[in-house]
Amino acid sequence: MTTKEKQLYRAFLEAENETEVAALLRDLLTLPEIDELALRLEVARQLSEGKTQRVVAKSSGASIATVTRVNQWLTRGMGGYKLVLERLYNHRHQHH
Repeated sequence: MTTKEKQLYRAFLEAENETEVAALLRDLLTLPEIDELALRLEVARQLSEGKTQRVVAKSSGASIATVTRVNQWLTRGMGGYKLVLERLYNHRHQHH
């Protein structure tokens, strides 16, 4: 991990809420890039719920290639998707 990468990761940790994360992402990325990241997370969410790749592609609008790639990262990646989805899911249910 480079110093520049560490700085980027720490920058996200400094954001205190969704509005601040949104502002940082909007300054770092284009709207299509943000949309692509959001799509990948949604694909990962649906896959983690046990939906098939074909069903996820159809319901999300993602290409089969994107769904396949996200599925590979979800199952054999660094665990980032699983960690975040678990926390989002648990967080959502703790407040209802």
